[in-house]
Order: sequence, then structure tokens, then C-alpha cells
Amino acid sequence: MSLVDDVAAGQDGLSQLRALIASGRKPGILKSLDFDFIEVEPGLAVFAGTPGDHAYNPIGMVHGGYAATLLDSACGCAVHSRLSAQQAYTTLELKIAYHKAITRETGPLRAEGRVTSIGRRAAFAEARLIDGEGRLHASATSTLLVFDRPVA
Repeated sequence: MSLVDDVAAGQDGLSQLRALIASGRKPGILKSLDFDFIEVEPGLAVFAGTPGDHAYNPIGMVHGGYAATLLDSACGCAVHSRLSAQQAYTTLELKIAYHKAITRETGPLRAEGRVTSIGRRAAFAEARLIDGEGRLHASATSTLLVFDRPVA
């Protein structure tokens, strides 16, 4: 059973994500990269984290995968917020553009994901990773497959 099913079985995507935030429970990826799911509305999902040593690569800055994970999470959950209780999704493609280096001095980051369009089988989303002063550090576009949830 998935974490969203555990907190809100049988509910639509938006209700599941709101219940997940309210529960305070975190899936493993949020724990391991130390970021939070902080906001969800129909077609919008927001994650926040402060990069630190846990996200550093050997060349002395935050690994690009940290930004990619925040952006992928924001895109995916923005789409999840628009799904029915009978639907699920998976990322098919994620394109990241890195605009500004991220270090521990960058401070808190906010990944805001929005659905750009959604159909019966495919969804498209975009996300921006911004710091506390509104500077853009990375952006993403995503294509996601929408499918019927397997019956247990």
C-alpha cells in the first residue's frame, strides 16, 4: 500500500495529498533529502528544502539531483492533485535547466509545480526552483503518463 493510500484510501488525488500534508508523514525521498511538501491546490504543488552538506557533490556544491528531485516532486504532485481516486501517474520525461548554482549559502528553496495540461493518458507540468529572494535556480518541464490504478 502506498503512503497516500494509507492516509486517504479511496479519495481523489487532491484529498490524498492534503491528507498526507496534514498527517506530517513523509515518504522516504523527503526524509533522505530533507525537504517538505508544504502546499497543494488543484494543479499546484509546492515543496521546500534547505540544501546542506547532505546534498553536496564532490566538487563543492549541491548536486543537480537535489534540484531535479524537488522539481520532479512538484510536477508529479501537481498532476496527482488533478487525478480521480481511480487514477495514478508516473513521470515519462523530465527536462531540467539549471540557471544558478546552489550551495549551502543559497538558503531555503521553494519548488512550485503547475499543471500546464492534462488529458486522459498524458499530463504536462512545469516547475520553478526559487530562493527566498525570488531568484530562479532551476526550472523543469515534465511529461507524465496517467493511467488507471491497479485494483488490489
